[in-house]
Amino acid sequence: MSLLRAKIKDVFNEPGCEKNRGKDAKARKEGCSKPLTPGAAAGGCAFDGAKIVLQPITDVAHLIHAPLACEGNSWDNRGAASSGPALWRTSFTTDLTELDVVMGQGERKLFKAIREIKEAYGPPAIFVYPTCVTALIGDDIEAVCQRAAEKFGLAVVPVNAPGFVGSKNLGNKLAGEALLEHVIGTAEPDDAGPYDINILGEFNLSGEFWLVKPLLDRLGIRVRACIPGDARYVDIACAHRARAAMVVCSTALINLARKMDERWDIPFFEGSFYGITDTSDALRNIAELLVKQGADPEILGRTEVLIAEEEAIAWKKLAAYRPRLAGKRVLLNTGGVKSWSVVHALMEIGIEIVGTSVKKSTVEDKERIKQILKDHNHIFEQMAARELYAMLSEHKADILLSGGRTQFVALKAKTPWLDINQERQHPYAGYDGMLELVRQIDLAIQNPIWCQVREPAPWDCQPAVRKERPCTKSETASLHVVQEFAGTTADDFGEC
Repeated sequence: MSLLRAKIKDVFNEPGCEKNRGKDAKARKEGCSKPLTPGAAAGGCAFDGAKIVLQPITDVAHLIHAPLACEGNSWDNRGAASSGPALWRTSFTTDLTELDVVMGQGERKLFKAIREIKEAYGPPAIFVYPTCVTALIGDDIEAVCQRAAEKFGLAVVPVNAPGFVGSKNLGNKLAGEALLEHVIGTAEPDDAGPYDINILGEFNLSGEFWLVKPLLDRLGIRVRACIPGDARYVDIACAHRARAAMVVCSTALINLARKMDERWDIPFFEGSFYGITDTSDALRNIAELLVKQGADPEILGRTEVLIAEEEAIAWKKLAAYRPRLAGKRVLLNTGGVKSWSVVHALMEIGIEIVGTSVKKSTVEDKERIKQILKDHNHIFEQMAARELYAMLSEHKADILLSGGRTQFVALKAKTPWLDINQERQHPYAGYDGMLELVRQIDLAIQNPIWCQVREPAPWDCQPAVRKERPCTKSETASLHVVQEFAGTTADDFGEC
């Protein structure tokens, strides 16, 4: 536990974090993440964050050393996609019971589980995740993993990120620490070259990195390791031989990028593949970093030629959507890198941004938003569901772009909604991804269902008022009969 506390303290004091550098010494010691309130939802714990970062490593077995309930979502973790192995989608857990805890059988059961996975699946590595229960009872995960690695001849990596230590973002960083300590640098490639790069913080959601990789292939740039999207264990083990790196999500793996720069001289920059301009800028920055690291300067010219060709094709295809989407108002309720990258991408085609959240965004992210949006009133830290509903029901936005948690707010307000977060079903990265994003927004806004659902419901419509007329002789006779029976007068009934 003392080793875990030291790691957490080191991650909290991350010098590569723009937000952390802006604090004074006292605030920096309190850490980057908000403390968790017991019993309250915190958007995911440290264990969840670590598993999110590491599970997309597709050929690795991910073993949860905990009671069964701790293993929740393995089949479709964040919508990440794999081009090969499917082992990462198989759930492995030691399934501790009360008897195992009381009798101290946790370590023995963990060792047995590692042996069974080795014999049944033969993976190149097994990642072991302790959770709150096994961390509190004091199971020595590092010792068991070390013994199992020696016994079975494969890498067994302890990922020390039990849920109670902090937030999901802290778990992201602890996962990066586990890769640095146990994986990266443990293998040597036989084909290292001057055009090798790493992509950090890219999860290959809905396979969107596959829209970007062909661009790099055309430039002769090889992705040595994409961490973690569609990654293989050996690729990450050889990641220290890359010549440059791009960080897609700095809030998750900035510590990994900084320490790889310190240890192996791999310079990095933070960029985005969302939007035409940002994709072009990312390609330029990659080429420039490689040249600074010794690559042939001719790659700069080839990069500009590629950018010119791809931008011309993309703008030509997007021209058909401009008259349909120009002036449409978008409310963006997300965070992190998407809080500015998607904003910039949408503004390129004439869409108006009426608001964007900056939850989980760094100080640098917020500064970029301020440079893009002239009206700072359109930037909000967090918007409650009631405020979102009020804004949408008053028709201040034509569509809401957010995660699945707020989709029902939009539907209740009878407003189109598009998933922009990790559960999305469509890739939005690169030039082709930008075209897909615009197409999906157009389909959502122009869907004829909205004209129908906004019509008043039949039971809310006022019934047609019948024209008053005098009573007929037969109706008058009937009224007299009723009067005699009920003791009323004709005035009590009025006209028919």
